[in-house]
Amino acid sequence: MKAKNCLIFGGTGQIGRNLIRKLARNNYKVTIITRNIHTKGNFIKTQANAGHIDIIEANPFNENEMKPFFEKNDICINLVGILFEKGKRNSFTNIHTNFPTMLAKLAHQNKIQQLIHVSALGVEKALDSEYAISKLNGEKNVLKNFNKAIILRPSIVYSVDDNFSTTFMTLLNRLPIFPLYYNGQTKFTPIHCSDLTDVILNIMKKNIDSKIVECVGPEILSFKEILLILLNSIGKKRFFLPFPLFAAKITAKIFELMPNPLLTADQLRLLKYDNVVSNNYASNASIGVPAKKSFENEIKKYSYMWRDGGQFSRDNSFD
Repeated sequence: MKAKNCLIFGGTGQIGRNLIRKLARNNYKVTIITRNIHTKGNFIKTQANAGHIDIIEANPFNENEMKPFFEKNDICINLVGILFEKGKRNSFTNIHTNFPTMLAKLAHQNKIQQLIHVSALGVEKALDSEYAISKLNGEKNVLKNFNKAIILRPSIVYSVDDNFSTTFMTLLNRLPIFPLYYNGQTKFTPIHCSDLTDVILNIMKKNIDSKIVECVGPEILSFKEILLILLNSIGKKRFFLPFPLFAAKITAKIFELMPNPLLTADQLRLLKYDNVVSNNYASNASIGVPAKKSFENEIKKYSYMWRDGGQFSRDNSFD
């Protein structure tokens, strides 16, 4: 296959790092735009053979600065997203709406072959969430400005490099009592990072043109079931304390004072809604790329870091 040039925004995150390795193995040449090459560039260079990765330090929000990169590339992938806001520059509107809109306009102007934009599952339901509204507006603007764009809506994406399973295992390891919001009944369909990047790679290879694809793992788990799997994997027992909504709102407001809050009021609103397929759009299974990795099996591969004894701990779940 003739090498295609791929431009990636958000390539230093867990999805980006996993995707870059697969793209390089499949003869794609990757250009990654980052705002700080000194903190993340060296690690990214190790993800593929020399010549397959080009890391550029630039301001991705500067349209004029980005134009030359769209002229040289065939495919653009946007993986940029935030879970909480940090000032005006890193607001939901700027990151999830304005930025992908700019990318879509540049993709249209330069006749990019493919634009793949990663959004989030369930954003159509959570219309009381600023996060969800910004994601949904971003999707609409992307499709309006580049009608060949593919929107991916993944559920929770997890791996050893995530901020989800690793954070909760840290908290469960330290806290004797763990709060449950909405009684832990919210449903999720977590998808492993490797399964999600398989979806992206297949869309690129086969030029799949479904407008919106919901990307989910092979199982539906409640939030409480997820916590129980994590607890079992790290060999801990904890008491769950259901939090009434008014108390949850107060704790969220307190957490928001932290530089990296564990929970925000906006995330609390998101937790009301099940994070499962809507059946209104294509799914990764319907386009021929079903997820294969189960949450419990994958967690066991790296949860030893939170077990007593670390890598030398004994996993009693196999007895």
